[in-house]
Amino acid sequence: MFETSYEEFEQIVADVIESLPEAFREKLDNVEVVVEDYPPREILRRLPRGRLLLGLYQGVPHKRRTTRYGLVLPDKITLFKKNIESISHSSADIFKNIRRTLLHEIGHHFSLSDKDLRDIGW
Repeated sequence: MFETSYEEFEQIVADVIESLPEAFREKLDNVEVVVEDYPPREILRRLPRGRLLLGLYQGVPHKRRTTRYGLVLPDKITLFKKNIESISHSSADIFKNIRRTLLHEIGHHFSLSDKDLRDIGW
């Protein structure tokens, strides 16, 4: 387990987002990325026992958006700091695990299922 301060973790998240290709970042309109220590209990209750949740996408995926989509709250990607730290052994691991988790959740934003994401290695 490798721990960082909240500020360091948020800076790594910002660095990961900045490292994404610009064309990709431009498509992330109306998406907020937030950091929380752990997932809420109501989310954990819906998961298989023992599953470690690193991130969560909440919002309206692109394929579900219609012409009526507008004036809505931002989609939200939550990264769970303590869970990501628990599988990391260095700052390089933190960066890698944040990047992998963020890409996975961005995939959901673009309407990819967990199976789709596994098939492309995310």
